[in-house]
Amino acid sequence: MVLFDSSISLLTHSAKLSSPLRLSSLSHRPLRYAVLGAGFAGLSVAWHLLKESPKGLNLHIDLYDEMGIGGGASGVSGGLLHPYSPKVKLLWRGAECWKECMKLLSIAEQAVSSEEDLVSLSGEFDKDFGGILDRRRGIIRPATNMKTLNVLNDNAKNCLANCKIEIIDKNAAEKLVPHIHMPFNLAFYMPGAINVNSKYYLNALFLACQNIVKELSASGFGKKNLCLQKKSVYELHELEGEYDAVIICLGAKADLLPELAGKLPLRTCRGVILHLQLPDNIGEDYPDHGPSILSDAWLAIKGNRSLYLGSTWEWKSRNSSSNVSTDEASDALQELLPKASAIYPGITSWSFAGARAGLRAMPPLTPHGSLPLLGCVNNILGNDLKCKYWLLGGLGSRGLLYHGWLGKLTAEAVLSCNEQIIPSELTSWKNKYSRS
Repeated sequence: MVLFDSSISLLTHSAKLSSPLRLSSLSHRPLRYAVLGAGFAGLSVAWHLLKESPKGLNLHIDLYDEMGIGGGASGVSGGLLHPYSPKVKLLWRGAECWKECMKLLSIAEQAVSSEEDLVSLSGEFDKDFGGILDRRRGIIRPATNMKTLNVLNDNAKNCLANCKIEIIDKNAAEKLVPHIHMPFNLAFYMPGAINVNSKYYLNALFLACQNIVKELSASGFGKKNLCLQKKSVYELHELEGEYDAVIICLGAKADLLPELAGKLPLRTCRGVILHLQLPDNIGEDYPDHGPSILSDAWLAIKGNRSLYLGSTWEWKSRNSSSNVSTDEASDALQELLPKASAIYPGITSWSFAGARAGLRAMPPLTPHGSLPLLGCVNNILGNDLKCKYWLLGGLGSRGLLYHGWLGKLTAEAVLSCNEQIIPSELTSWKNKYSRS
């Protein structure tokens, strides 16, 4: 590893990969790609570009993010991972999303061989997670509305085999979470759902990207290069002529690029997440086997005496800072605590320990739900462009679930210069905005 000018570079002489993707030619000049954003979307794209690129392809990837790995909304995500809607309905293409996300989690876990490895990358280590990337205790969602009870029951019957939904009564729920409040004596329990330490995971995935570049050095077929550039790209024309393709994975900041301003059907929404801890003088810990909780507010359990409580929804906000003022934190606590205590009364004994926030990029509603925006955007940007520009955006509050599958689709489309790889449901948004 070579450190220089806020960059991290890894060079190898290989491409020990096989791929069905067809390229018109493999030039001795490296293909140069720029990935804008080092959150869930950007890191997934970078990984899959390296993993899916054909044997013998010389490839250089610059990963741009002034905040570093996971410095934006992805890094402050609550980390609750499951493929279902609030009404426990399987999301559109939920099976593919769940499968690819599980693959990336496994890859990230394999990349982290010790606590010291990750500390050297992130500068921090969340000890509440006990030195692990995720907490696998499931998620429980009590029924809170009689009007939707039948819908919830019907949806739960169509769950994934590898992320089951169990319908349980009050007694079973209290064995998982003592004193949990069950208004209708019924809850939906997802034992396979996961609570991911988002910042830890993102740094581990970046480490996996570095590792695959190292591993490819043994084959000697081609050259792979990955650089983290800790700086912002303010206008796309700064990159014109420098890269063969630019992949925009900037979340809510994509609309700040002047070339895309007002051309993306995205709404912004700021969310505050609170960190609560159980005081030392309170003896009853949250149980070791206790799941996280979904309701009008959610509880992401980090450990026996530490949890995240979320989230607020401040629509039309443009504040992307992760810092939360005292007043903003106080307002969030007043809003979220009553919602959480209605299901988990014991939370009133917990103390405020901090707050963080992120700015979501929310996509428009479609017949299939709120779907992210993908595809080549050259027709939106204009003519006479020297490189291909691609967008992976609008992941909203489901970036963790979506990023594996959508990053893979995007990487395959970029490598093959073929947008048809991407399902039309994810590219149809462009029909309104593309130039003739």
